[in-house]
Amino acid sequence: MALEHAILVSLAERAGTGYELGRQFSTSIGHFWSATHQQIYRTLGRLAEDGLVDCESVAQDGRPDKKVYSLSGAGQDFLREWVVTPTPIQTLRDDLGVKIRAAEHADLPRLIAEIDRHRELHRSRLELFHTFAAEQFPPDSARTGRKLHQYLVLRGGIGVETFFVDWCTEVIDALEGELRDSAPAK
Repeated sequence: MALEHAILVSLAERAGTGYELGRQFSTSIGHFWSATHQQIYRTLGRLAEDGLVDCESVAQDGRPDKKVYSLSGAGQDFLREWVVTPTPIQTLRDDLGVKIRAAEHADLPRLIAEIDRHRELHRSRLELFHTFAAEQFPPDSARTGRKLHQYLVLRGGIGVETFFVDWCTEVIDALEGELRDSAPAK
């Protein structure tokens, strides 16, 4: 996937300015695909040149006109086709995993502290996702269409973060056990 696709998905949900898209990328969709404001504006320009988004200038009092972007008909067709195009399995690239492979060369207490730091970061993100779920998708809410799709992605994020919290705990427990087993007997 490319940033273009994430922007098209956002614009399919609601038209907006580059600034508003940037806010979405710092909150909801940004947890699954990140981008800077500069990348968003640059990509919006390309999408407009390619005819995949429409841009309407809206006058503002005492300020420059703002540009509101929306998905064009061609953009809807492009997005419709992209959604059903086969997606390759994502290759895992994880620095922490490579560091754990090299644990025999590490100061284990420091490596354990780094893994614990990661666990806490994943735990925080997991709590945030649970908060989103409770606020945006209460148990009695109707989950169809866009709301269902957003909920399913959020559930995937919850699953990933749950896995990482559990995995970090497993690694910490194993490395602490290795430390205990290798400690000189008293």
